[in-house]
Amino acid sequence: MNLRHVSLLSILLLALALTACRPHDFPLYPPDYREYAYVTNGGSGTVSIFDVVNVRLDRELAVGLNPVAVVASPTRNEVYVVNSGAENGQGAVSVIDATNNTVAATIPVHRLPVAIDLSPDGALAYVANSGSDSVSVLDLKARREVAQVSAGENPVALRVSADGKTLVVADHRGDSVSILDAATGRLRAAFAGCPGAADVVILPDSFKTFAACSSGHQILAVALAHAGQPDRMEGLLDVGRAPEQLALKPDGGELFVSNSLSDSISEVVTTTDDVGGAYLMGSNPVHGLVSRDNSLLYVGNFNSQEVTIYAIDDGKRTGAIHVGDGPSALAFSGAGNLLFVVDARSGDVAVVRTTTRSLFTILPTGRNPNAIAVKAFKLP
Repeated sequence: MNLRHVSLLSILLLALALTACRPHDFPLYPPDYREYAYVTNGGSGTVSIFDVVNVRLDRELAVGLNPVAVVASPTRNEVYVVNSGAENGQGAVSVIDATNNTVAATIPVHRLPVAIDLSPDGALAYVANSGSDSVSVLDLKARREVAQVSAGENPVALRVSADGKTLVVADHRGDSVSILDAATGRLRAAFAGCPGAADVVILPDSFKTFAACSSGHQILAVALAHAGQPDRMEGLLDVGRAPEQLALKPDGGELFVSNSLSDSISEVVTTTDDVGGAYLMGSNPVHGLVSRDNSLLYVGNFNSQEVTIYAIDDGKRTGAIHVGDGPSALAFSGAGNLLFVVDARSGDVAVVRTTTRSLFTILPTGRNPNAIAVKAFKLP
């Protein structure tokens, strides 16, 4: 074989290798595919919109005063941004049309809204108004509030169950968790003894919920009403100090608690409420996110420039990724090949390649970024 043939063969082999690797690193998207990451910037009154396909900033879009939360619709090409507003003023929800990334509508809510979740069919939004001790129910097609239901004192987080029947609300100053009927807004039960209730999750089967009690060192476990049985408290589970956020495995089998003042995460078996142990992660862990294959937990450590990685099956920390300053919110791309990390202190988003668990790039945001959601769709 002569030198020319060797060179051609080398080029072909290299091309084949690159082609084989590409789906694992950056998928080959069809021409009509779009995907964007939306980051709320509390200090700018804007949302930074990132083109996930090309990994670049698409635009910075003006919304309302002090945007603090964002969620993507499961059924419409829309994204909803909670604007907390001024301390004594009314808040609002901005509706972003994802096909052209413009604000399509603004829906008024009540004082200091801070959190949002959607019904499984995407028809309704539930907004926690922390300054009004209430939850707004929004008809997203009609673009209006259809109900305001009472919650406990200072609601700061809420979740709708997968079956659409239950709304769970964390009442921060009330040190309690409210269980509401999602269809009627009726209070089914309230459970006290959760100081500084800060975050809630509901298992995929809709039969159990957990709440983080951030002013203490416990999480609350509640069995939700089903099969004729009422809502029932199962117990307060000891974890680390100041549990801030709860990360659930996609299969619902285990729950990971970010213990912000213990620099650790706690692992909880959701079926038995057993706490498996606490594992050191980094300085002030505030947000965890489990990979879709249930194998890895990524943890943002706010008082650092690191996202640490915990191998779930091995039960140990396996590494760290250097990102920006103050990693505080995380989201995967639709294909799972990229992890977006919101860096609150440095005002940027770190883009991590999950295949190599390494930093790919850092993109700028507005001032005080705080939350993120990803929306993928095909053009009609």
